[in-house]
Amino acid sequence: MLRTVFLALLMLFLCFSSKNTEAKDVKVGFSISKTGIFAAAAGSQLNTYKLWGEQVNAAGGLTVGGKQHPIKLVFYDDQSNTAKAVQIYEKLITKDKVDLLLAPWGTALHVAIVGVLERYKFPMVGNSAASVLLRDVKAKNIWFPTSSFPDVQSTAIAEILQNQGVKSVSLITNQLQYTQENKKFIIPALKKARIKLLVNEDYPPGVKDLTALLTKVKSANADAVLAYTYPGDSVLYAKGAREVGLNAKTQVVLLGPQYGFFGGIFGPAANGLITMGHWTPYRKDWPNAKKFYDDYTARWKGPPDTLDAPMTQMSVEILEQAVAKSGLNRDKLRKTISSETFQTINGPARFEGVMNVLLPTMMSQIQDGKIHIIWPPKQATAKIISKPAWK
Repeated sequence: MLRTVFLALLMLFLCFSSKNTEAKDVKVGFSISKTGIFAAAAGSQLNTYKLWGEQVNAAGGLTVGGKQHPIKLVFYDDQSNTAKAVQIYEKLITKDKVDLLLAPWGTALHVAIVGVLERYKFPMVGNSAASVLLRDVKAKNIWFPTSSFPDVQSTAIAEILQNQGVKSVSLITNQLQYTQENKKFIIPALKKARIKLLVNEDYPPGVKDLTALLTKVKSANADAVLAYTYPGDSVLYAKGAREVGLNAKTQVVLLGPQYGFFGGIFGPAANGLITMGHWTPYRKDWPNAKKFYDDYTARWKGPPDTLDAPMTQMSVEILEQAVAKSGLNRDKLRKTISSETFQTINGPARFEGVMNVLLPTMMSQIQDGKIHIIWPPKQATAKIISKPAWK
């Protein structure tokens, strides 16, 4: 009888011990624009998060305190709405009790949630955004791996225009935050470069047709056109420019040409468009860049864009390395992210304030269906070409 009781107690103890030695899930939360005006661009961000989670779990889990823990992604649709994003991040922190946070899509949503991050002192590595505003207010719990801050990017664009012999420019700008920040800095950069601004027009985020505005731009006959678009309206720009015969030899389309859907719509007609971008899978000094490109392509049956997907991957690489060093304690994590150097698919990253100071500001161009880095010359994978006439 005693032997039976002893064996039963032993089995109960072993069962209890087994359950308690199982690795606890690390809950990683974020919002994503599955619907709304940002949905066309946010898909690659979500794909990258999912790929990262799958790869980390396949390798045994996220290293925390020397032990590996499975990742559980917790996410909600923010509907491309800033107020909704704020509600979601409040919920993730206070009700879902997530251990880590990942970023939403785009500058507007990053800016919207920074108050939540500061209030709860919850560190988050951003990705698909860059804001001079957040740099200037010295936010303590958000960092941007990108080099595409509007002020330094405007300097690079002005240098490209000078390099191409441009004397006059027409500028059209989406009224959303990131494009407006870029407009704020490009105007004085053009003035400093002694480039005339012939057209300077804004348009609303929900615009359905840019033909009339582009007819005005064509009539101005500037040497270059700067179209400060978001991904959705970049299609409207290209369709309208082709329709009205806007054939300036230098055309900068800020957000849109980096994404696969843009190339799928316009094909060779997009050749020569200059756009944002500081990543390519073909730089040999970024050893894991090609692996990410291949892994993403295999998992999602198509290649990643050259802006949001790599920036998203950079953010999770930085977070993963920081957690391995400091664990899940938010104060320790904040200190680590703020002070350490991290290895990413876009080269080494180190933050001063919110900015990655190790990544030079770059611009890219579509050439023969591929996006090449074309500025600055020391970072370039191809030389700048003139935009051929629309086909």
